[in-house]
Amino acid sequence: MKISYNWLKQFLNIQLEVEKTGELLTDLGLEVEGVEKVESIKGGLDGVVVGEVLTCEKHPNADKLKVTTVNLGTENKVKIVCGAPNVEVGLKVPVATIGTKLYNQDGNEFKIKKGKIRGEESHGMICAEDELGLGKGHDGIMVLDESIEVGTACADVFNIETDYVFEIGLTPNRSDAMSHYGVARDLRAGLIQQGTNLELITPSVSDFHVDERVLKIDIEVSDKDLVPRYDGITITDIEVKDSPKWIQNRLKAIGINPKNNIVDITNYVLHELGQPLHAFDATKIRGNKVLVKTLDEGTSFKTLDGIERKLSADDIMICDVDENPLCIAGVLGGLESGVSENTTSVFLESAYFDPVSIRKT
Repeated sequence: MKISYNWLKQFLNIQLEVEKTGELLTDLGLEVEGVEKVESIKGGLDGVVVGEVLTCEKHPNADKLKVTTVNLGTENKVKIVCGAPNVEVGLKVPVATIGTKLYNQDGNEFKIKKGKIRGEESHGMICAEDELGLGKGHDGIMVLDESIEVGTACADVFNIETDYVFEIGLTPNRSDAMSHYGVARDLRAGLIQQGTNLELITPSVSDFHVDERVLKIDIEVSDKDLVPRYDGITITDIEVKDSPKWIQNRLKAIGINPKNNIVDITNYVLHELGQPLHAFDATKIRGNKVLVKTLDEGTSFKTLDGIERKLSADDIMICDVDENPLCIAGVLGGLESGVSENTTSVFLESAYFDPVSIRKT
């Protein structure tokens, strides 16, 4: 299990160094098998600085290239050949200097070297956002705020976050520690034993309220032994889009690729609190009612991965009012009821399913 040091600090004002924190976790029975340094942008943009374009002239041997002179600060001026259509004199731009290692969105590395481009020397690269791993845009170079001082490290400009991730080997009897909150709770107990009394910082939910019930979905559970608790809430007028960067960074640190704000928040809550969530497109729940029950042996069900599966009579299923399957409880959602880019309302499930039954599914 991966646990982020920065994420733990959201719950505890930890003053321990990373190494000491890992040692304490191991002493508490949460064995730390390794620690990895991670950055919100791979490589941390080390070697990328803010430059100002001083001159920009047409390349003598290539119609689509330009030869620029860029000020990198402290009278350090370099010649860079650039093919971006938007490069011009006066722009503040991110410049990868010689020796810098950059990583694209797929994590592939390329190293900046001194070279010649169509006969003209080039001592660095003026970067587009995809070349820095900051986005997918490649229409032109990034243009920075003109107020930023030349020579400033781009790691500071883009607030690159450095984190340390503990790889913890959990035993099956420690499900209470399968979340950042659970680990923080144990860590607090260990710190108290050492004489450091820290408060566990938890977010307030006092402002939460139900605005209206324009999309009410009823719930019916057929077997309370298999499903002791099943709750849900509908959220309307949503827009499926990218999550805020801070959520993306949290998920990336523990090895989860961000998808969109709906999928990401379910993963975020799972790893923060240990509570699984599942999001349905609320408009796909026929009859505005959820039935939690088992179905006949051999019932067909197409899951989110596009595979047609045959159900067991023991599988706990989430169904609509017509007993059409929507989700294999606690395991895998259905293709038909999944959230898409066109979703405008979701039904968010939070439940406790019998773990023995889930393991057998």
